Amino acid sequence: MSDILAEIRLPTDELRDDLPFFTRTLQMRLDSIYPADNPEVAVFSGHGLRLRIEKGASEPPGTIRILTDNPDGFADGARKLTAPNGTRIEITERNPPVVLPTTLHSFVVRRLADQAPWVIGRAGMQYRDLIPDRLGGSIIASHIRIPDGGPVPDMVHFHKVGFQLIFCYRGWVDVVYEDQGPPMRLTAGDCFIQPPEIRHRVLVASDNVEVIEIGVPADHVTEIDHDLTLPTDVLRPDREWQGQRFVFNQAKNADWLPFRLPGYVARDTTIAKNTKNLAGVMVARRGQGTPVWSSHDTDILFTFVMAGSVTLEGEGRDPYALVAGDAFVIPPGMKTRLGNPSDDIELLEVSLPGIFNTELDPK
Repeated sequence: MSDILAEIRLPTDELRDDLPFFTRTLQMRLDSIYPADNPEVAVFSGHGLRLRIEKGASEPPGTIRILTDNPDGFADGARKLTAPNGTRIEITERNPPVVLPTTLHSFVVRRLADQAPWVIGRAGMQYRDLIPDRLGGSIIASHIRIPDGGPVPDMVHFHKVGFQLIFCYRGWVDVVYEDQGPPMRLTAGDCFIQPPEIRHRVLVASDNVEVIEIGVPADHVTEIDHDLTLPTDVLRPDREWQGQRFVFNQAKNADWLPFRLPGYVARDTTIAKNTKNLAGVMVARRGQGTPVWSSHDTDILFTFVMAGSVTLEGEGRDPYALVAGDAFVIPPGMKTRLGNPSDDIELLEVSLPGIFNTELDPK
């Protein structure tokens, strides 16, 4: 199909005015022009585009975005220009750094019974938003499900993200990752940490698989890698992506130790260690003792109820009776208590950063 070309047509009133702008300022190549005595059509190519500038064309002039590693060295450093034909030009960073917004702290409770809508997202997966206000854009927490199992219509892709967790809640899913060997099966209770920009692909899922996905910041870009084939030939388990290692933590044979909150035990997923304390992920269950009031000093503390029931009490708030599928965020400094836990209670707790202080208030 290499003999097929595609062009974007843009209008102009006077082609002679456009020629120096597109060739000199935008550094595009003039491929054709006609008629010679009074040009009305010119075709330019460059930066992955092929433009047909045509006198009297009916289309609006539109906007062209040029992404470059050196925007200050392109078009004399201008970031916004207007071509003689009216086309707007935006010049921006090709790979801008991920910006982590300042967290807007709030107390959030999201109940499954509230019937928040499931929306169709990437690769046909269904998404439910667990933090509607996203704490000012600092985090997105999604409950994702695939009702009908089998091959997933996914492509090799990566995320421009600061932190990303995939925790399997129910069922199983097979995923393959760059430099991490053959496909891996994530089963209920297991989790992956996807370091920034690691290439991966979801392959096959069981019927009714459900995962919890945490992304920081809330708005981040997913890009398709059309050139890489997975699995890769090399195995590099110690490779780091922007200071983070890939983590595949399995629930089986986990050590359950006293949790930061009395009345509970927990298992550590090693994520704080492998993200250099950027984030931490713990799974908590009922333990010995009586739950007490407490507060914390971490920036973000998100909890998802995976099984059982618990009463979330907060200072100045009515208590919330929570069950499996519910989620909540407790802001720093707020006193709360996770009371009346059922014997089968199981909580997924995600914190940013991973190591933080908890102040207990037994009174």
